[in-house]
Amino acid sequence: QVQLVESGGGLVQPGGSLRLSCAASGINFSAYAFFWYRQAPDKERELVATITSGGSTNYVHSVKGRFTISRDNAKKMVYLQMNSLKPEDTAVYYCKTSAGPWGQGTQVTVSS
Repeated sequence: QVQLVESGGGLVQPGGSLRLSCAASGINFSAYAFFWYRQAPDKERELVATITSGGSTNYVHSVKGRFTISRDNAKKMVYLQMNSLKPEDTAVYYCKTSAGPWGQGTQVTVSS
């Protein structure tokens, strides 16, 4: 069965960086697009970044120029490099693909 496990979250000061990782198993990894979503307290889940099977990327306007999504097909890993973090980036971040269920997410807190 498909499993996605997110890691790499934590507490960081405004302006800092974090790299989130998503380990996938049970899936023909290279054939699928992957997504990073986030959900802040009392807000709906939001699509943050997309990477297609061919490596094309897309971002929500609020993170363009600050976040970078990437993938390593050999390792079955998806990453989200987050730079110049802001307090409004605070949320639980989830990795997702159409082939599988939601993972447990990883908490990102941006605060001084």
